[in-house]
Amino acid sequence: MRQYNFNEILEILNKQIENIEFNEKPQSLFEPISYILALGGKRVRPALALMAYNLYKDNLAEVQPIAAAIEIFHNFTLLHDDLMDRADMRRGKDAVHIKWNDNAAILSGDEMLIEAYKELAKTRKDVLSPVLDLFSKTATEVCCGQQYDMEFEKRMDVTVDEYLEMIRLKTAVLLGCALKEGAMIAGASDQDADALYDFGINIGLAFQLKDDLLDVYGDPATFGKKIGGDILCNKKTYLFINALQDEESYKKLTPWLEKTDFAEAEKIKAVTEIYNQLNLKEKSEKLIQEYYKKGVSSLNKVSVGEEQKAELYKFAENLMFRNS
Repeated sequence: MRQYNFNEILEILNKQIENIEFNEKPQSLFEPISYILALGGKRVRPALALMAYNLYKDNLAEVQPIAAAIEIFHNFTLLHDDLMDRADMRRGKDAVHIKWNDNAAILSGDEMLIEAYKELAKTRKDVLSPVLDLFSKTATEVCCGQQYDMEFEKRMDVTVDEYLEMIRLKTAVLLGCALKEGAMIAGASDQDADALYDFGINIGLAFQLKDDLLDVYGDPATFGKKIGGDILCNKKTYLFINALQDEESYKKLTPWLEKTDFAEAEKIKAVTEIYNQLNLKEKSEKLIQEYYKKGVSSLNKVSVGEEQKAELYKFAENLMFRNS
């Protein structure tokens, strides 16, 4: 059996996504879809579906509909997230609602969800039902996570546990779904499929915590989004929630939450200084490390050879040291 490395899988995925054509009319509905898909991104989620499948089989064409569905669905959520967050940039380019308008982001996003299910329907018929069930359950969970995220913006009493549950739903479950569905298509045992799902959940939690960290401490040249965007939106991230739990910091943060007229750079600097005083960067990095270890522990339980799992181990490790 041929074992593909991560770069080879990305090359296969990029060609697959590039070959997705939308020839229906009106083109104005489909142009934003082609635009967001062409921006690329890390393609982590569809890659995980192929990598999980490749633990058992090497006929990647069999799992590619799942990969396409997951990538289209993920990008659909980004269109709507950027609109709700009023984020200007996505992967270093104008967000869809900026390049077109709000209505285009909503309607083209809706169509992307439909396109994701059309790709999913190409799955082999004997596994389509469980694959569809897991995908739909995951899609609902992602929406629940986004709803919690929006509600947290208006609350000052969000706990760390609530936040972690929110990012589990909004981010981690889609990684778990990608891995489990890849394994299901390959005919893996239920135990292996569940262990891969747990690997995805823990790595997904680490992934989002890292993303939140990079939003404050990342390099704008590599991150692809404006640094400090979460601070400007008053997002209740792990850093922000911990800062609110400190009485002195709470007093310093509250005025910034209430201000509507402020210099963006000044707010970002003031909030970042509070994080620095509380050593929250280090605290966040420690939690990321804990989830990484839990993820590796789950991957250890998958009953294939260590050599076959090497790329997934490497993926998890690279996640820990990424800067974008």
